[in-house]
Amino acid sequence: MILEKFSFGIGDRFGQEGKALLAAVMCAKQNGVNITPVWNKSHREHSIIGTKPADTRKEADEAVKACGWSGSYFVDADHINLNTVDLFVRSCDFFTLDVAHFIDKTAGETDIASFIRGHSRYIGQLFIDRIDVPFDVTEERIRATAGKFLLAIRQAGAIYRRIEAARGAGSFIAEISLDETTEPQTPVELFFILAAVADERIPLQAISPRFVGRFNKGVDYAGPVAKFARQFEEDIAVVTFAVKELGLPANLKLSLHSASDKFSIYGPINKALKKFNAGLHVKTAGTAWLEELAALAAAGGEGLVIAKKVYAKALSRIDELCLPYATVIDIDSAKLPAPQEVEKWDGARFAAALRHDKSCADYNPHFRQLMHVAYRIAAEMGRRYLDALKKYEEIIAQNVTENIYERHIKPVLLV
Repeated sequence: MILEKFSFGIGDRFGQEGKALLAAVMCAKQNGVNITPVWNKSHREHSIIGTKPADTRKEADEAVKACGWSGSYFVDADHINLNTVDLFVRSCDFFTLDVAHFIDKTAGETDIASFIRGHSRYIGQLFIDRIDVPFDVTEERIRATAGKFLLAIRQAGAIYRRIEAARGAGSFIAEISLDETTEPQTPVELFFILAAVADERIPLQAISPRFVGRFNKGVDYAGPVAKFARQFEEDIAVVTFAVKELGLPANLKLSLHSASDKFSIYGPINKALKKFNAGLHVKTAGTAWLEELAALAAAGGEGLVIAKKVYAKALSRIDELCLPYATVIDIDSAKLPAPQEVEKWDGARFAAALRHDKSCADYNPHFRQLMHVAYRIAAEMGRRYLDALKKYEEIIAQNVTENIYERHIKPVLLV
């Protein structure tokens, strides 16, 4: 299986927006850009919602059939490890290998020494095409990188081989996630990480490094845009070089995680992709859920009642809901409105606070981040929430399609 040049992970918490999400991808195709849709859902999301990977596969297959989509598509086992991978092997054909837990856990000295010997030819000045200044590589630098990342890549190899044994070689896409760490990887570190991937013989098609800045869930990028742009371009150059130098798959590309609503960096990404003629995998999560909630509020009636109830309960359980996402959200509780205030809002006011529109005075990024992690509350509503999605299906679908196409796909890949 081959992951094409551009692909979008289209997360869908409740599995109801498959057609609306695919409509955005089809709109991009009509405007000259081919995108491979990838339905992604993690073990944590399945556990909270009460779904299984087979449900995500069903959603994707039914959407593809209903929309007449003739291109390739995948179902992603998002952020899986050795403890969870077996639950996904039958239903998924795209696997995001999450090894962040093993970063900074040092491999044995024998393994590190072997890695240094295997790549000692790079000691000295490392010249990478389209990066102006060569990198000074010392044995100590290779040792430090191996000490930090080698065990994680060995773990990725173990997960990959588990999947390969179950599904067969060439029957799935492999991606490695390194983004959920505290420090960004340097271009030199990324090169030697890819060297370790090559040593493990993982036919990697996407890699998600940790970029400079904050990638909080559901809100804009926070950090130095110019530094991000430089790192993004240098990482593209490193991946291009590594493909030729290390014999990795020719279609290996960067993957941008927690990419929803990172409007400040979409312009630099678009520019870099054109400059290098590079591919990209964009992983979104939560946008469909937030658009569902905004549309329910705007619809009024039962939809608004549900939206207000989700907020009130989320506020009362804020610590519980935020704990799993503590490293990727920044919520100032003092800037969250009281439930009594929200109860007075009409649907337009609620939607305005929730929708990511910085030009709107009512937009509240703290409110939005809390709603992003509050899908557990909606899941606990059971049929009541799902029935509301059916009742207001038309307005929700319009919101979901417009959000993914106009605010995400278009600025990243078309404009």
